[in-house]
Amino acid sequence: QVQLVESGGGLVQAGGSLRLSCATSGVTFSQYVMGWFRQAPGKEREFVAGITWNGGTERYVDSVKGRFTVSRNKAKRTVYLQMISLKPEDTAVYYCAAGGLRVPPSTRPSDYNGWGQGTQDTVSS
Repeated sequence: QVQLVESGGGLVQAGGSLRLSCATSGVTFSQYVMGWFRQAPGKEREFVAGITWNGGTERYVDSVKGRFTVSRNKAKRTVYLQMISLKPEDTAVYYCAAGGLRVPPSTRPSDYNGWGQGTQDTVSS
């Protein structure tokens, strides 16, 4: 059974940074990819970044390229999302997700079957 626990969200001013962590259990490295999604009020859930456990293939939505970095620590079974140069439009609930292996990681929420509880990230202007 896949379990994901996120941490690290909060309130930051525009231009600031945050790092999200996602501790995992029940995830087999060779069978899963990890994704980060976000959902702002009144909007659909949006893919932000993804990474494969083996090989570390990364994928990003265009709006965060150059500002967000996804990484993983296999020994700690943890995935991270480092966010810099944050903008007010990055404000959302951020979710960690686990999905079946696809290279590069899928951008579709329906391809992910394990989800964390979400963490609120607010960027003030």
